[in-house]
Amino acid sequence: MVRRIAVVGAGQAGLQVALGLLGAGGYEVTVVAARTPAQVRGGAVMSTQAMFGPALRVERAAGLDLWEGQAPGVRSVDAVLVPEPGLRALEFTMTLDDPAQSVDQRVKTARWLELVEERGGRVEYRELDLAGLRELAAANELTVVAAGRGELAGIFERDAARSPFDAPQRRLAALYAHGVGAPDPAAGPRARMHAVPGVGELYLQPALTLSGPCDILLWEALPGSGFDCFADRPDGAEQLRRMRELMAEHLPWEAELWARAEPTDAGGSLYGALTPVVRRPVAELGGGVAVWGIGDAVVVNDPITGQGANSAARAAEAYLRAIVERGDGPFTAAWMAGVFEEFWERHARHGVALTAALLTMPDHLQAVFAAAAEHEAVARRLANTYAEPADHAAWLATPELVGAYLATVG
Repeated sequence: MVRRIAVVGAGQAGLQVALGLLGAGGYEVTVVAARTPAQVRGGAVMSTQAMFGPALRVERAAGLDLWEGQAPGVRSVDAVLVPEPGLRALEFTMTLDDPAQSVDQRVKTARWLELVEERGGRVEYRELDLAGLRELAAANELTVVAAGRGELAGIFERDAARSPFDAPQRRLAALYAHGVGAPDPAAGPRARMHAVPGVGELYLQPALTLSGPCDILLWEALPGSGFDCFADRPDGAEQLRRMRELMAEHLPWEAELWARAEPTDAGGSLYGALTPVVRRPVAELGGGVAVWGIGDAVVVNDPITGQGANSAARAAEAYLRAIVERGDGPFTAAWMAGVFEEFWERHARHGVALTAALLTMPDHLQAVFAAAAEHEAVARRLANTYAEPADHAAWLATPELVGAYLATVG
């Protein structure tokens, strides 16, 4: 028996599910994507994705990590607190147990779309509105919606109890660049993060883009602060000019490293703001037809902790396993909701909690960062909580947990 399944959206979660189903056999898979591979490669960057070890293992197990050895492997993150312009008040290095990797989503999405067709799937390149979604869902036994923006994202109801914010907490500006210097070239690829109280954060990470290795710079600006100066959406050259000015004022050591930098390409810059939100995973379309949300369609995190692509990969793994284990059983709304609940409890809730904590920096989390500057073990555990956010509940979630843990390393 061949089961018909449709996937709407061509990002990390949707394409990973589609390719997994094609690999499992017994499924007729249709992907609806808004853009062709050529259009994706020729468009603008979509994110500042960083894949940590656990999510990369999921990709490798599925045969989908096609850029190992090409994308820089990042094992450490240098962290700096800058309480006033030019002052490095607190510094430490966080070491990951397994290297992280960042591949421009234009590279990954385009190639994965091609793989869907190469492996026997069908890809329809078109925009899909609500009426089109109803028609698609009626023609398939299961429809997975991985589109996190636009009209279709609005079909999934906001879960107020799980959504910690009702407005963007940062305004985001990202730039992909070549020619960025390294603080210590002999140390290998390293990510860097700078916290500037009252202004925002700056993240830098090595990555792989269309033209080869590069560096990604991400500004996380507090709304209305001095970092929040990109709302007019300047092109990459102007964005870089402004970023250099901000670095010269606040982070002069970074300004030196960016003196010869250039945007990677005309589409190498990005500006936006998003509200972290959790939505209910099932949308009823009427007539007994329901669709199932995944990835950014239902769980949206601010990129301050790098959870987006990682959560999507882990969701795709959980959904794929559940679909295959379902056999020829019906894909009911209750079953969809149950699969999501299991994923929420095991993984997603921890990423949401960790991200909310980093956005608000309560006193007990500030104490952890201070301790990380004194104790390598604290810095390492902090780094690996980004990679496996379930550990947040074991030591970071409350002042009592933090106090008990720090007492063991003090």
